[in-house]
Amino acid sequence: MRTDGRWLQDNAGRALILRGVNVSGSAKVPAIPAGDSRSRDALLHPESVSFVGKPIPLDVADEHFARLRAFGHRLLRLVVTWEAIEHAGPGLYDVEYLAYLRALIERAAQYDLQIFVDPHQDVWSRFTGGDGAPAWTLDLVGIRTDKLVPCGAAIVSAYFDGPLPTMIWPTNYTKLGAATMFTLLFAGNDFAPSLTIEGESISAFLQRHYVSALVALATALRGLPNVTGYGTMNEPSAGLIGLRDLRQSIPGMVAKGPSPTPFQSMMAAAGFPQEVEVWEFSASQMGAIGTTTLNPSGELLWQTPSADIWRREGVWDVVNGKPQLQKPDYFASVKDRPVHFARDYLKPFALRVLDAIRKVDSGALIYVEGPPSPVGEPPPWTAQDPGGVVHAGHFYDGMALLGKHYDPAFTIDTLRMMPVFGREQVVAAYTDQIRALADHVPSIPFLLGEFGIPFDLDGGASFQSGDYAAQEAALDGFFAALDRNLISGTLWNYTPDNRHSSGDGWNGEDLSIYSLDGKRGQGDVYDGGRALSAVVRPYAMATAGTPLQMSFDRHSREFVFRQRRSSAIAQPTEIFVPRYQYPSGISVEISAGTWQLDSAREILLWESPPSEQEESLRITPQQMPK
Repeated sequence: MRTDGRWLQDNAGRALILRGVNVSGSAKVPAIPAGDSRSRDALLHPESVSFVGKPIPLDVADEHFARLRAFGHRLLRLVVTWEAIEHAGPGLYDVEYLAYLRALIERAAQYDLQIFVDPHQDVWSRFTGGDGAPAWTLDLVGIRTDKLVPCGAAIVSAYFDGPLPTMIWPTNYTKLGAATMFTLLFAGNDFAPSLTIEGESISAFLQRHYVSALVALATALRGLPNVTGYGTMNEPSAGLIGLRDLRQSIPGMVAKGPSPTPFQSMMAAAGFPQEVEVWEFSASQMGAIGTTTLNPSGELLWQTPSADIWRREGVWDVVNGKPQLQKPDYFASVKDRPVHFARDYLKPFALRVLDAIRKVDSGALIYVEGPPSPVGEPPPWTAQDPGGVVHAGHFYDGMALLGKHYDPAFTIDTLRMMPVFGREQVVAAYTDQIRALADHVPSIPFLLGEFGIPFDLDGGASFQSGDYAAQEAALDGFFAALDRNLISGTLWNYTPDNRHSSGDGWNGEDLSIYSLDGKRGQGDVYDGGRALSAVVRPYAMATAGTPLQMSFDRHSREFVFRQRRSSAIAQPTEIFVPRYQYPSGISVEISAGTWQLDSAREILLWESPPSEQEESLRITPQQMPK
């Protein structure tokens, strides 16, 4: 696989449109059943955890890979965490886990599944309410992981008292634990020069170990032909970088639950109780609903008072017994030059990952992305930068994701921050927003790395009724937007151990298109799939020229495709035609050439004389004789 301008191509020069899925949501946590009491032990003893068997145990891999192949999801965005590789300590790699990953990917190759390795993180680590980095990264900078929750520096589901509020975990991006760690990773040289490890700046130390862990991973997978490439980091955050006033909330992020400003977070971490606003974000209410006190017991987040990085750097201090902010714009500039996260920090980081990976795998594609949309930008990339790079940003319907309710005739257009009404208008808004994401970096291909919908909408109503109409409508809208833009995408997600009671096994999320509780014992490859009328759909996998138009109507099951044929390509256009949508066969109309169906692979091969002409194809269900 290679890049050419905005297109991904195969070795024959055919334009590729990839359809795939993230595997899996539960790969973010160690190999402990969701809800098991040992999940808290895994936080208390992080050095001894194991991720072997995540995302898919080898003994059941064939079943799941056969299912994914039948779904047409031939590209797997394989979720791997830094913690899974290097949890035991700096430079100590879990060789058993790396060997397991190689064996899993070798098994995937038997089902013609391609792999895009995703170094995943959310809000830094499990210890700051998400996943990703090992616990020792926090210990290293003087943070006590057992005090993150009492000091209000993180919301961690394993320690939460009572049911976890819906989608509250993203607010950890604005909490001090994750915000501090991202700031140190990317810009510790500039904003925490006093923090060094064995004579090395904190940024250099953290980045060196992160990149070395990826190199160990790439080395373990070297030579596997179905590994297309590696991501740099899932949804990186700017942390505090670029903030103009620490007395104001971090802009653009979701406010839900306790919502301190960065300065309030710093004071709470230093043992000064803080009264902060409590916000709600749901389908029925958005805004402040009251106040609460952070760190009422006055505990200390730092291992010692002198370990408080931001006080040591002079951002704030205690004056006459009271904390005072000394430098509200401390993170806004360096030597009077305003900082820009994507340009100044994220791009150099991406280049460092690229250079290291390419020394191990010279042909690897590198997938880059920015902070969660619409907060931040991806790293800028031009024709003068290294090639073989793909922008893999993410898109969700924020109202449905955060509110756990989907209305097919209403959404918020985050480009214009305007409400959108009407079914066609909603799909048009999805199309425009995804196109805008791709246009952030117009010089390289775009692959939508994540999109999806919760299956536990409206309190899990679908689990009782068996009716997934809302999820089907949402997913159909997302896929229609991809088709209209002729863009590749990997759906979030497929979790092989999903249950209605525990979802994807991480922070209350339930977006998997498969569930063990959905199995009916039918024994076919689709058993356990959810919302399949929208998920399993035809698409042009490889085009012998340039794709011009693609659409699929899931009600009539009509598929339409147009291409501009290339005289330089001898191979046929390949179209995935799922048996699921066409159990009785297909009728095909083409404007030029011939076609044949490879039933075993569920691929239609469309051959036409090499030319530079526009050509069209239409597939409909075969009409059975009366």
